[in-house]
Amino acid sequence: MSVMSPIRDFAMQTIFTAWGYQVSWLELVAVTASLIGVWLGTTGVKWTWPWWALSSALYGWLFVEWDLLASASLQVVFIFAAIWGWFGWGPKGAQSRKGTPKQYAVVGTVGIISWVLLAPAFADIGAAATWPDSFGLVFSIVAQIIMVLQFRESWIVWLVVDAVYVITYARQGLWFTAALYVVFTLIAAEGYRKWLKQERLASATGLEKISSTQLVL
Repeated sequence: MSVMSPIRDFAMQTIFTAWGYQVSWLELVAVTASLIGVWLGTTGVKWTWPWWALSSALYGWLFVEWDLLASASLQVVFIFAAIWGWFGWGPKGAQSRKGTPKQYAVVGTVGIISWVLLAPAFADIGAAATWPDSFGLVFSIVAQIIMVLQFRESWIVWLVVDAVYVITYARQGLWFTAALYVVFTLIAAEGYRKWLKQERLASATGLEKISSTQLVL
């Protein structure tokens, strides 16, 4: 018998049922790690990334168990993004900044084109919700990348993606997952608020330093 078999059996064991949905140990731990990682992200601390990597690894395992190989592959992208974020953010964490209209246009155009091109592929593999699923995949990657680059608009993208997932899962009767994404949506809104506040505080501090220097001169 494989050494992994008892571990797998324990991880996939149902610990409770919510709205008819069976939640395993593996999913519960993955959800917990994800919530911690996302909440830490709202504060801009660097330690958000190890939690993102951990939750992505756990979700990758879970999706393999569910035969959702495309979703499992996406978690590999998130793990590499977490490594990038760990080394890309400074010792003090994220330094929130605002994107330019040109950057919005480029990111939005690339995202929409990718979404439209990917949707037929989701239809071919029998996705339950072709357009919402492809939207979530594409713009989750977009949000992750611009979050690594420390743009506060990443939280707006996350908010939209999470809201789409709430509706998608609710229509499929997956109420536990839908409720989870309601929490993610609220956290995304809080993340934008905190990063905007940090950006304004940094800007005000910078102006004060400039004024002090001018007075000394």
